[in-house]
Amino acid sequence: MRTTLFCTGLIFLLVLPSTFAQDWTQWDLPESAKARLGKGSINEIQYSPDGTRLAVASSIGIWLYDARSGGTLDLLTGHTGLVYSVAFSPDGQTLASASEDGTLRLWDANTSAPLKTLAAHTGLVYSVAFNPDGKTLASSGENGSVLLWDANTGDPLKTLKGHRFNVYSVVFSPDGKTLASRNVYGSVLLWDANTGDPLKTLTDGWGYNVDMAFSPDGKTLLGGSYDGMLRLTEVAAGELTLTADTRSSVYSVAFNPDGKTFASGSEDSSVQLWDANTGALLKTLTAHTGSVHNLVFSPDGKTLVSGSYDGTFRLWDVATGEPLKTLTGHTRRVSSIAFRPDGNTLASGGRGGLHLWDANTGDPLKTLTDGWIDSVVFSPDGQTLAAGGSGKGSGGGRPGEVSFIDWWDANTGALLKTLTGDMWGVPVVSMAFSPDGQTLASCTGGGPMSMNSPVSLWDLNLWDTRTRDGLKLLYERDDSFVYSVAFSPDGQTLASTSANGTLRLWDAATGESLKTLTGHTQRVNINSIAFSADGSTLVSASEDGTLCLWDVATGELLTLKTLTGYTSERKDTGLNNSMTFSVDGSTLASGNWDGTLRLWDVATGEPLKTLTGHTRRVSSIAFSPDGQTLASGSWDGTVLLWNLTFAAEPESIIGDVNADGVVNIQDLVLVAEMLGQQLPEAGNPADVNKDGVVNIQDLVQVAGQTGAGAAAP
Repeated sequence: MRTTLFCTGLIFLLVLPSTFAQDWTQWDLPESAKARLGKGSINEIQYSPDGTRLAVASSIGIWLYDARSGGTLDLLTGHTGLVYSVAFSPDGQTLASASEDGTLRLWDANTSAPLKTLAAHTGLVYSVAFNPDGKTLASSGENGSVLLWDANTGDPLKTLKGHRFNVYSVVFSPDGKTLASRNVYGSVLLWDANTGDPLKTLTDGWGYNVDMAFSPDGKTLLGGSYDGMLRLTEVAAGELTLTADTRSSVYSVAFNPDGKTFASGSEDSSVQLWDANTGALLKTLTAHTGSVHNLVFSPDGKTLVSGSYDGTFRLWDVATGEPLKTLTGHTRRVSSIAFRPDGNTLASGGRGGLHLWDANTGDPLKTLTDGWIDSVVFSPDGQTLAAGGSGKGSGGGRPGEVSFIDWWDANTGALLKTLTGDMWGVPVVSMAFSPDGQTLASCTGGGPMSMNSPVSLWDLNLWDTRTRDGLKLLYERDDSFVYSVAFSPDGQTLASTSANGTLRLWDAATGESLKTLTGHTQRVNINSIAFSADGSTLVSASEDGTLCLWDVATGELLTLKTLTGYTSERKDTGLNNSMTFSVDGSTLASGNWDGTLRLWDVATGEPLKTLTGHTRRVSSIAFSPDGQTLASGSWDGTVLLWNLTFAAEPESIIGDVNADGVVNIQDLVLVAEMLGQQLPEAGNPADVNKDGVVNIQDLVQVAGQTGAGAAAP
C-alpha cells in the first residue's frame, strides 16, 4: 500500500504543470482564482519557542517560514479580515491569531489545523499574547477592550476596564504576573495578570508611545515613540530610568533575551542596537528601504528579525550586525494593475512600489521602484510603462512627497524620464495612452502637475510620449476632483470623470471641452469609465450603484441601470475604484470596497457572478488581452488572477450511479445494495427511472447501459 501511494504521488508530481511554479501562489486560493501574486502586508512577526519557525501575521492570513532556510512552509487562512497579531504558546504547540474580523483563533502549530474560534470582542482585535505559563491568553482591541481567556477551553475569564480608546497591544511580563496594555494614544496601563486589577498608568515622559517590550527580568519596560525617543521605565516604581534619542520616529522595539541589548526600528528605515545599561548606540543596521514596524529576537538572542513596509523581513547577525537573509514576497496596498498588450506581463503599483510579474507563472520579474505608485499603464506597443503617484523614493529619487510620472522601458526596466509636480502628497491617480501611443492623458485627482506655470487644483493633462513633455492642460475651475480618464478607440475624444458625478468629453486634438454629462448622483471613481469597441457609447459606473450608458455623439443619457446584488450592510460597497469591460464588451467587471469583484451583464444590468477572496477593497482590475483572465489588485497587498473559462458541467449518463463517467459493475453493485429502499423527494442516483424506489427496473436499466461513458472531462 505504501509503495502504491508513493508511486501515485510521484506520478502526480511529474505531471504537474510548470505554470505557477512557486507553490505558495497556489495555496488556499478562493474559488475561481488560479494564482495569487504577493503575500500581503507584514503586520507582526513572532519566533516559535524553539527558534525553528517564524509566524507572520499578514493582511491575507498567517504565513509560516522555516527560520533557518527562509523557506515558506504554510499559509493559515480562516479569518475574514486582516490578521494583526500572532503568538506561539510557550510549548510551541499552539498558535494564536487576532484579526479585524473581531475574533481570535487557535491553531495547531504543527499541523496548521484550526482548533478554536474565540469571539467576545465587539470590534477589531489588534493584539494577542500568551502568559508564560501557557494557561492564559490576553487580547486587546477596539473601544478600550482588554480580555483574558482560558487558553485551554477558549472561555473568556475577565474583561479589564481602564482604557478609553482602541488598545493596540498587550504583553505579559516574563514572570507572568503583570500585563501591560497600550492604547492608540500611547497610554500604557499595567495590570495584575491574575486578578485583572489595575496597577499603574504610565503616561508622563512616555511621549506618544508606539511599541513596548519588557526586559527579560521583567523589572523594566521599554517604549518607543513618535518623538524618536526610547524610554526605559522601572515597572515597580513607574519611574523613568533611561532615555535614548534615535532621531527618527520609532515604530518597533524589542529586548534581546540576554537583557544586555535592545533594538529599535524607525521611520528612516534603520534598525539600531543599544546598550540596555547605558543607552549607548552600538550598531545601526541599514538595508531596508521602508520604515521598520516589526522586530523580534530569536530565543537564543543571536538573530534579530526586522519587518519593513518595503515588503521584506530581514534576519541579522546580532554579534556582527551583518545581514543573514532577506525574505521577500510581502507587499503593501496595491493601487493599480495593468496587463502588457502581449498578455505575458502584469504590472502592479501601490504603497509597496512598482512590480512586474510573469502573468503565466506568477513569478516576480522586477521591482522597478519602491516609491508610492497610484496608477500604471502600458503603451499600446508594450514598449513603455508609465507609472504615476506621489511619495518618497520613487524612480526619480526625489525627496519629499510630490506628484510624479515615471516613464520606464518595459523591456529593460530602465527609467527613461521623470515628470514632477509642485503639489505635495497629491497622486497621479489615472492615466491612459491614446490608441496611437503618441499621447498620454493623466489626472492628479486634487493637485497640479508642474508644467510652465501653476495650474488649477483639479487638473487633467496631455503629454507627448515622444518627448515626454507637456502638450496641453485641460481643466475647468469647478469644485470637483478629476478621478479618471479614457480615450475613445479612434483617439479623437477623451473622457474624464469627477467627484461630483459628472463626466466630460474633450477634443483630444484641440483640448476643447465638448460636453458635460450629468446623471450620476455620486462620484465616478478611478478607472470607472470605458468606451464601447466602436466608440459610439461611453459607459460609467458610480458609487451611487448605477451604470450609465451615454451617446458619445450627442452626450445624451441612453440608459440608467441600477446594479443590484450587494449584500453587505456597509454603505460604501457600491462600484468603487475600478470598472472595466470584458474583451467582447458583453460583461462589466467592478472592484468594490467590500473586497469583492462582481461581473455584470451589460445588456440587462443583472449580476452574473461574485468573486470573493480579498480582505480589503479592490482598487484595480484588468482583463487579459485574450479575455480568459481577470486580474484584481487590492489594498490587502495582493493581486489575484481569476480564471474566466469555467468548465462545462460533465455529461450526465443514465445509470452512472457513482458519477465516475462510466456505467460499470460498480454501479450495478450500488443499485443492488439499495434494492427496495424508499427514497425522499430529492431522489437518489440509484433510482435510475425516478419512480421513488430502487427496484429491479433500475437494475435492468443500469445493466443495459453498462459500458456507456462520457467524454473525458
